[in-house]
Amino acid sequence: MFTNDARQLGRTGKYGTPRERYLQELVTQFQKASDEESKEKIVAHLANFAYDPYNYDFLRRLNVMELFLDCITEPNEKLIEFGVGGICNACVDPSNAQMIVQSGGIPLIIQCLSSPVKNTVNYALAALYYLCDPGTKTEILKPEVIELIRRYSKAEAVNVTFSNLAKAFLERHVDGS
Repeated sequence: MFTNDARQLGRTGKYGTPRERYLQELVTQFQKASDEESKEKIVAHLANFAYDPYNYDFLRRLNVMELFLDCITEPNEKLIEFGVGGICNACVDPSNAQMIVQSGGIPLIIQCLSSPVKNTVNYALAALYYLCDPGTKTEILKPEVIELIRRYSKAEAVNVTFSNLAKAFLERHVDGS
C-alpha cells in the first residue's frame, strides 16, 4: 500500500521518527557499517522503501539512487541484488530514472543481466524495461543486450519469470517498435 502524509503520521504517531530522518539514519548506518551482512540488510530495507512514491523525494535528496548504483559495483552478490532491486523499484518515477541514467546506471544494470542470481536478473530486466525510452534506446538496445534478452525470452522451461519479462521487453522496445 502506498503512503501519504496522513497515513504516515498515523503509522509513526506523535513521537515517531519522520520518514526522511529514518531514511537518513539508514543511509548513515550503511556508510558506517563495516560488515557485509549489515550492509546487505540496510540496502534491502532501503530497496523496500523505494517502491513507494511517497519516498521518492526523500531517496533522491539522500542520494539513495547513487547508493544503489554503488552497490551494483560491489563483488557481493547480495548487495548487487538489493541495489538493482532498489533501482527497479524506483525507476518508474521519471526523476529517479533520469538520475539513474545520468549517473551511468544503464551499463551497470546491463551487467546485472549476466548475474548468477535470479532476482538480480529479474530486477535488471524490469529496470531496463522501464528505463528504455527514446533517450536511452541507443545505450540499451545494443545487439548483445537484445540477444541476451532474446535468450531469456526462450528460456520458459528454465525460468518463466525471465521469459515473461524478456518477452514483454522485446515486444515493447524491439519487435513492437
